[in-house]
Amino acid sequence: MATAMELRCWGGDWGLPSVHTESLIVLAYAKFSGAKVTIRPIDWTWKTLTATVPELICGDSVVQEPIQILNFLRKQRFNADYDLTARQGADTMAYIAMLEEKLHSALLHTFWVDAENYSNLTRPWFASRSPFPLNFFIPSYHANNALSRILLTKGDAPLHRISEVEGKIYSDGKECLNLLSYRLGTANYFFGNLPTSLDAFVFGFLAPLHKASLPSSSLQNHLRQLDNLTRFCDNILAVYFNSDHPYG
Repeated sequence: MATAMELRCWGGDWGLPSVHTESLIVLAYAKFSGAKVTIRPIDWTWKTLTATVPELICGDSVVQEPIQILNFLRKQRFNADYDLTARQGADTMAYIAMLEEKLHSALLHTFWVDAENYSNLTRPWFASRSPFPLNFFIPSYHANNALSRILLTKGDAPLHRISEVEGKIYSDGKECLNLLSYRLGTANYFFGNLPTSLDAFVFGFLAPLHKASLPSSSLQNHLRQLDNLTRFCDNILAVYFNSDHPYG
């Protein structure tokens, strides 16, 4: 009998099973590979402060970070990449690296650093999902972490302040979206007729940007001009995350 698997993650809203990019990646891959995973949202618990999400628990094994969780699932014979060629496997790693390099910082800035988005969407959402008194602390904690990560990865000399790197990160983000749109073309998925780990990563990065009601976002506006990418997200939601669970 297979050991039960439990995934701790941020909960869903905006029509998504989770609003958290890394959690969405794992949730999508689990669906694609047929892995039976019990979802344990950390919302309204003290784990909003203490847990590192997503976190997969299987027997005595505790695995964090999307790449490590996907590798663990593959070892359990849940492999959405089984039919990929060596070239497609190499392309998968290259595109995932591009997402991390070019799009991640732009998403962090959009949700956590942009003052209008943070005040009107991100801070209220995470505060409402955190127990008292953590609701006063959790949003600013994540916002500070996001700012630090952006400056650490993008703040090379002479760009040391966030105002100096904004143009660069949004230019990189839009370039990444353009490259993804070109690669996807008219297909439903990036390789063949079934989704793979690359589709899980792209979905995790794009779906919150696509579905969130952001008051201010040039990056979201750019995504909405790329119809094949928004259709890609909507198709995965319709096929793999059914309407029985509307997620807010």
